[in-house]
Amino acid sequence: MAILDLEIFEGLLVDRAWLKGRGIENTTVDYYLRSGKLEAVVHGIYRKPGPPLKWQNVVYSLTLLGYDVHVGHMTALAYHGYAHFLTLGKSQSIRLFSTQKLPAWVEKVGTNPGFSIMKSGPFADAVVGLIDVPFGTWDWPIHYSSPERAFIELTSTIDTREEILQASLTMEGAANLRPTLLQELLESSTSIKAKRLFLWLSKTAGHAWYQHVDVSKIDLGVGKRQIVPGGKLDTEFLITVPKEAQDGQQEPIF
Repeated sequence: MAILDLEIFEGLLVDRAWLKGRGIENTTVDYYLRSGKLEAVVHGIYRKPGPPLKWQNVVYSLTLLGYDVHVGHMTALAYHGYAHFLTLGKSQSIRLFSTQKLPAWVEKVGTNPGFSIMKSGPFADAVVGLIDVPFGTWDWPIHYSSPERAFIELTSTIDTREEILQASLTMEGAANLRPTLLQELLESSTSIKAKRLFLWLSKTAGHAWYQHVDVSKIDLGVGKRQIVPGGKLDTEFLITVPKEAQDGQQEPIF
């Protein structure tokens, strides 16, 4: 059977289990490797020879191999047009979320940028707020967080003054978030911190859509939460935030 008949398109990564499931035994895989029809990217992961891999090739290949994975957090926000707000930061790595443990080879394939594997997400519902973005010649669907989901993913990981101030600036540009989807996401979120901080950022930004979010239906837990040390307590959402952000007089952070 010719390798092209297996639909191993340029850019896809496959393993021996995937090949065996399509009738290609190990001896045939070894022949393809010797003949140059396949090449090993890392141990146990193969591709057709071609141009350098893009990170999207890796993400779609994970989906093909049966992993539940999506692009979220700051990577999704940048895709949705918030990149100019996200210049502060440690790494511009691709933020990947999954309900499963991803294989170690994901971080070894050498794409640029690389990946930052997010160990858990702030949602009980794994699919609400996800969209498909086509990629490449064959319009492979890459799962991304919507802006609404990505913002809540972002607030679930914030723990410094600088990150809160950056998120506040980013939220100022979020005039078109959808309150119906936000309601669903906030009600399904399992992170008290993410929900409180997102709602505080939303109210502080003063966007019209905030008035259509029913906070009474969202579980915000009990007690005070310290987001940043030395901050000022917001008496509505019971979180400590930077004083300058609460007062609406942010200091430059770039």
